[in-house]
Formats: sequence, C-alpha cells, structure tokens
Amino acid sequence: MERRNAWNSYTDMEEEELEQVAKSYRHFLNVGKTERECITQIVKEAREAGYQALDEKLAEGRKLQTGDKVYIVGMKKVIALFHIGQDDITQGMNILGAHIDSPRLDIKQNPLYEDTDLAYLDTHYYGGVKKYHWVALPLAIHGVAVRKDGSVIQVNIGENEEDPVVYITDLLIHLSGKQMEKKATEVVEGENLDILIGSRPLKDVKDEEKKEAVKQNILRILKEKYNMEEEDFLSAELEIVPAGKARDCGLDRSMVAAYGQDDRVCAYTSLLAMLEIETPRKTACCLLVDKEEIGSVGATGMQSRFFENAVAELLDSMGCYSDLALRRTLKNSSMLSSDVSAAFDPVYGEYYDKKNAAYMGRGIVLNKYTGSRGKSGSNDANAEYVAKVRRIFDSHNVAFQTAELGKVDAGGGGTIAYIAALYGMEVIDSGVAVLSMHAPWEVTSKADIYEAKKAYKAFLIEA
Repeated sequence: MERRNAWNSYTDMEEEELEQVAKSYRHFLNVGKTERECITQIVKEAREAGYQALDEKLAEGRKLQTGDKVYIVGMKKVIALFHIGQDDITQGMNILGAHIDSPRLDIKQNPLYEDTDLAYLDTHYYGGVKKYHWVALPLAIHGVAVRKDGSVIQVNIGENEEDPVVYITDLLIHLSGKQMEKKATEVVEGENLDILIGSRPLKDVKDEEKKEAVKQNILRILKEKYNMEEEDFLSAELEIVPAGKARDCGLDRSMVAAYGQDDRVCAYTSLLAMLEIETPRKTACCLLVDKEEIGSVGATGMQSRFFENAVAELLDSMGCYSDLALRRTLKNSSMLSSDVSAAFDPVYGEYYDKKNAAYMGRGIVLNKYTGSRGKSGSNDANAEYVAKVRRIFDSHNVAFQTAELGKVDAGGGGTIAYIAALYGMEVIDSGVAVLSMHAPWEVTSKADIYEAKKAYKAFLIEA
C-alpha cells in the first residue's frame, strides 16, 4: 500500500502555514541545543500561550478546573504540560510524549589538559553515535557550570559569528593507511574525541607553570569571561554539539538540515499542537523527557517517577487525588510516543524493507512496534488502537504512513513507548522520518513536520 506524497495535496494557504511551522521549528533548534535550553524555550512559549507553573496557579487559591493550563518542570530537563479537559480525568488523558535529549559529546569532570603546546578538553560521548562523524567539524560548547556557592555559569560558545568554535582533529589522509584498514567502530576511538580549544601560551607565567602555559591561558580566559575556576568543571554539564544554525535543505527548500532533530522534531510539533488546542474533551498532556538516548534512565528519564508524580500533583490540585484515581487516570489514557523513524535512503536501500519503510514527504509515521530483531524492547500496539489512530488521522486529513525501522535483522532501536505502556495505557510510536539519524546533521521533510503537528493536534482533540 503506497501512501500519498503530502506535497501534492497542499493549497497555497497550507504551504504558507507549513513554512511558518518550519521557521518556528528552525528557531527552536537554534536556541535549544541542550535539554536545559529546550526547557527554557518551551516554558517561554507555553507562558506566552497562557500556561502557568502549577505552583503559581495554586497560589491563586483555588482548585484546578476545566480550561486551566499548567506545567511542571523537573530538574530543568523534563516538563509535563496539562490542559484540563471537560471529562473526569480518571477517564484518561490524551498524551503526547517525546524526548528532548540528542546524541552529543559530554565534557568529562576533569577534562582540561595540555599536550605539546595544544590545549584540549576530554570528552565522553552520549547516546548512539558513529564516532568518526564528529571529527573535523566546527563545534560549539553549551551548558552550565555550578560553583560551590550554588551560582550557575551559563556557557554558550561557538554559535555567534564572532565566537570561536572548537574542533576535533582527524589524521591526515597522507598518513592514514593503517587507520583506513580498521573497522568503522575503531577508526576513531572514544578516548580520542578530545576537543582542541587553544594553542597560545600565557606570557609571564611562573617557571613551574611554563610546561602548561597554553592551559594556563585557557584558564585565564575562563576566569575573565565566566569567573570560572578549573575546579568548577567538577560540577559542570557542558555539551559539545555541532556549531551553526538549522538550515533549509535542497534547492527546493523542501527539507530542514540541523543538529538534534531526533527527537526535537517530534517534541516541538507536539508542543505546537498542545499550545493550539482549545479546551479539550479529555485532559491533554504533553510530556517531554530527557535521557531517552541512554535508556530513559535517571531522575529526568521516562523510567523515573517524574510523570507519575506530576499526574499525582495534578489530581491533588483538582481535589480528586487517591491512589486508585491515579492508577485509573494512567491506565485509561491514550498516548502517542512521538519519536522519529528511519527515512528510506535509496543510497543504502539494501538495509530497508521497501514495503514497510518510511518515506520522506509522505507524512507522519506510525510504528506499531520498534525494538530489535524479535521485537525485543518493543511496545507493539494493539490492533484496535492502531485502527482508532488511523480513523482520527483520516478524519482530519492527516497524511500518514506505517513503517518499521529497517530490515528485521539489520539492527533496531527503542523509544519511551514501552515504559508508558507499563501503566496499562494504549501507546503507539508516531513520529517524523529522518535521514542520517544520530549524525551531527540530520535531515527531515517540511511536509512531514507539518503533518506531525496536524496529527498531534487531531489526536489531542479526538482520542
């Protein structure tokens, strides 16, 4: 069953709306290259749309009621937004769940060193990466360092045109005979992904510091610019990401090329859908989590109790909390696990089952199951629920397709779907197809981005 190309169905007005969504999305990618930056922008847009922090809303002295819009943030890296609906919340919510973390390089806690008049920062890669992707690129440093007194240093180096960038060197082709014989997993080793950050020695240093005069100069710069000491690296979260802004891709400007589209393309379109709906029949929820790329672990990952606790707080704020009410609310909910899918790439077509692949420009992708090989780690949505989602999408003229990640034994991957399903709720993976997933620069179709927003909005209204 071949699905239609969404581009062929748009009116002029729809194409204008599509371009506006793409423009807003590119801005979100530019200002949200880390989880913390994403949360800052999400809160900003939510507040502009009338949302309040739950604590602020409760300070007004009344219980939550139909039409109220609130959010809860956890550790500045995870957020749940709620729009209170007309129905009893124990009948379930309509939930959009996505993640805002992306593969990257993290600075180690004792990172700064000098070797042969060059200064470096040592890194540890985060998530599934092809390590050779990250060499010989202009890179930026984003994140925070926290001093012992609790004050926070905001770091963003490499994004403005006047900023310097940082860099990981590669072995020149003239000397790389042995390197080129290695397996791709070994061509660049993780411990060699060190960030080149300086080569100018500090003048007039003490004799005992002359061997590390370049490092001393870096420390001088950090002190002058950020009032940051070397020991502040111990309590820092600094992420190395590709430098540069999201760009239109293709001579026809039909695509977006940018860092971090897995899974911010689904996170942002979920947010847009959430902010656009009027008072829904069922309470609507947009859950944007951290740590999916490393197994959804930790206090800000989907495996934590953040979401469960947030819903408990919501019920209490509505005056209807009990353990049974919480269990019923979660069990009766419906969720789209909004995560990206692998777009068919004809250059590497042998790795896909063409009948069950996702194609650029053919709309949002439904993945009944993900996982690897024998569906390991999969949720595998019920057929009745798939039919319900199909019916919603068709009734709202949403272009959609169904797909698997790739050929059965080619590999695999997972999402947060199976974790949400532990509550007994209905869940299916539903997201945007991506080319070069997990590369420093990924590519998506503007049509698929637009259809994702339409799909998520339709789901919140009708599921």
